[in-house]
Amino acid sequence: MTKFESGVKTIPASQELVYEKLSDLNNLEKFKSSLPEDKVKNLSFDSESVMIEVAPVGKIALSIVEKEPCKCIKFATTTSPLPFNLWIQIVAVSETECKMKLTIGMELNPFMKGMVQKPLQEGLEKMADMLSIIPYH
Repeated sequence: MTKFESGVKTIPASQELVYEKLSDLNNLEKFKSSLPEDKVKNLSFDSESVMIEVAPVGKIALSIVEKEPCKCIKFATTTSPLPFNLWIQIVAVSETECKMKLTIGMELNPFMKGMVQKPLQEGLEKMADMLSIIPYH
């Protein structure tokens, strides 16, 4: 399995607040408008799953498959040109600060890895940046 990891992001909120917000995807509704419309289309979600259309990739649907309270949220694709898993890891630093990292794991042959590595890494970083700046209070 090939893994892609975002940089570690510091969030000025407790581990519990960040986990509570990210483990219920309905909480992301108010941030839809901050996504780049030229890259992201038809975003829809409920508390446990998200569907998004990303140019030039196509439709991607993810569902939460496992939650480890306050530490990790694991997603798996239900629709995707390339199936993958996504983990959001959250680690407490103090009562008012935590660190977060995103990881994508997918089965890729060397040819496919060469094609998707750069855009996937960039997308993962943008997603981590977005999740690190939303208000958690």
